[in-house]
Amino acid sequence: MPEQVDAIIIGAGLAGLVTAAELVEAGKRVVILEQEPEASFGGQAWWSFGGLFLIDSPEQRRMGVKDSHELARQDWFASAEFDRAEDDWGREWAEAYLAFAAGEKREWLKAKGVSFFPVVGWAERGGYTATGHGNSVPRFHITWGTGPGVLEPFIKIVREGVEAGLVELRFRHRVDKLLTRGNKVIGASGAILAPDAAERGQASNREVTGDFEVKAAAVVVASGGIGGNHELVRENWPDWLGTAPEHMLSGVPAHVDGRMLGIAAEAKARLVNGDRMWHYVEGIENFDPVWPSHGIRILPGPSSMWFDATGKRLPVPLFPGFDTLGTLEYLRQTGHDYSWFILDQSIIEKEFALSGSEQNPDLTGRSVKELLRQRLGKGATDAVEAFKEKGPDFVVADTLDDLFAGMRELAPDVELDVVSIKHELEARDRELDNTFTKDSQVTAIRGARNYRGDKLIRVAKPHKILDKRHGPLIAVKLHVLTRKSLGGIQTDLSARALNAAGKPIVGLYAVGEAAGFGGGGVHGYRALEGTFLGGCLFTGRQAGRAIAEAL
Repeated sequence: MPEQVDAIIIGAGLAGLVTAAELVEAGKRVVILEQEPEASFGGQAWWSFGGLFLIDSPEQRRMGVKDSHELARQDWFASAEFDRAEDDWGREWAEAYLAFAAGEKREWLKAKGVSFFPVVGWAERGGYTATGHGNSVPRFHITWGTGPGVLEPFIKIVREGVEAGLVELRFRHRVDKLLTRGNKVIGASGAILAPDAAERGQASNREVTGDFEVKAAAVVVASGGIGGNHELVRENWPDWLGTAPEHMLSGVPAHVDGRMLGIAAEAKARLVNGDRMWHYVEGIENFDPVWPSHGIRILPGPSSMWFDATGKRLPVPLFPGFDTLGTLEYLRQTGHDYSWFILDQSIIEKEFALSGSEQNPDLTGRSVKELLRQRLGKGATDAVEAFKEKGPDFVVADTLDDLFAGMRELAPDVELDVVSIKHELEARDRELDNTFTKDSQVTAIRGARNYRGDKLIRVAKPHKILDKRHGPLIAVKLHVLTRKSLGGIQTDLSARALNAAGKPIVGLYAVGEAAGFGGGGVHGYRALEGTFLGGCLFTGRQAGRAIAEAL
């Protein structure tokens, strides 16, 4: 006979762990099923930069930022552009999440020991009007400890639950089916996979050594999205973004493959907004990859000049860090799968950060000494300098002619219009002779430096890129980097999975990316950053509390 527990959680990432932690604190018995080895405990969140979206926080106020719930709502709904009937629950989740981010989110995390780097980042700056996409103010709060720091308190509670006999962690358990009785989901079954010594993020074997079946009053799908499955990404690629790239890098491990979404659909869960996704255009190939096609995202400041594959400068306001999907939409129209940053040493030192816990050991390791050396010392961070030296997408040269030669070597398939690039660089540099300008990017750079945090550690002082005192010159070949699904299983505010008729499926819940971070699409078309980890935290908390109350 199959065993019976209070709740089954499918997936040991952040959303699943938050759900489990809430249930442990309520004294419920939980089984966590995870197909990967224990080395990957914590899922995608472990690799993250740890950015969290907060509204009107003490960190913002100390940096001179005036934020409000109303301003954040204006930004969120302008970016989301909800326009579908199935966005009804996405809107509800957006309202609830904004209230959470403006209310108890920070204190809830603080009580668990989570703290933040004092300088708030300004992601997705928009560049349109006040009613257009983007963050009006900096809201990207970097967790002290990055992704592992976000995970830490929830892993601790779950481990304590294991010791107390409330939690069973079953790694190498792959769910193949949700068990149903009538219109209820009553459990899960699947295959037990052979042990594997694969390290975190690496591919593990799929050798089946047995099977399992577990029953529970509640089953929670916390399995993530589709970013590691390029075939599924292309299958769901939206028409409005043009044709899908032939070549993409992966910002997530290969096991983030979306298979549980199909399994949930077989149990009558409604999948919505599968064509909404969040992929970056500043991806670079990892010279020391962990998973296939492993890419790292550059988190750029606003000063690098951006050109398409042929050498045409990108239009206003598609500057670095302003509109991720707007830039992706434009670049897909060029017919090429890559683009270029052109910058200099002064810009890379001040403005280049790399996303991910492993690329930021100072923040991840909570080392003030290392942070001061890396962020305020001379030169770029060690990780950025390593990519500049070893990364296959970097060209470093003392002259434009040598830079162009290196770019041609990296991309011999496209004729590069070096005359146009040179003209744009020289014209842009002439604008620096005055404190005023008609170049919108230069205006944006100066505007960014009005924010204390950007002036301190994020945005280089405006200068002429071709001035040899700021050399060498640098070109970076940028690729599309898959990352997040913005759609998924539609859920109500208790995280209960809904069927095609919009009714809750008894016993079935979905959290995190598998639920489009809430309601099957809390972000609509565009995210404001710092909202993916936050969506995992909020949906997991909602689900855990709802299940505990229902049991």
